[in-house]
Amino acid sequence: MTSETYIDFCFVRAAAGGFSEEIDQMLRDTFVKKRLNWYLEEKTVDGAEMVIAEIKGMSDWASEDETIEFLEENAGEKFWQYLQGYKMFIYPVKRGCNSCGVH
Repeated sequence: MTSETYIDFCFVRAAAGGFSEEIDQMLRDTFVKKRLNWYLEEKTVDGAEMVIAEIKGMSDWASEDETIEFLEENAGEKFWQYLQGYKMFIYPVKRGCNSCGVH
């Protein structure tokens, strides 16, 4: 099953530079073989770096629970260390007109 996938992650750490590049590589490693694209926005506030990752694309997950399970199995230690919040929506594609799944 293919699903439209929208995920936002918020990553934070003490300011050290190069945070966007590290997050980009982390996402590449985590989502290898997934048809997902992302946009990263980096901010520095009060000695901390924050990266917001907006992820969109198609996946084989049917629910948010399956997505979280995938992350628990595939995301590295740094992912969980930096992650401060997330939001996700997984919309399975239905046959037909997408409103009733029949037509």
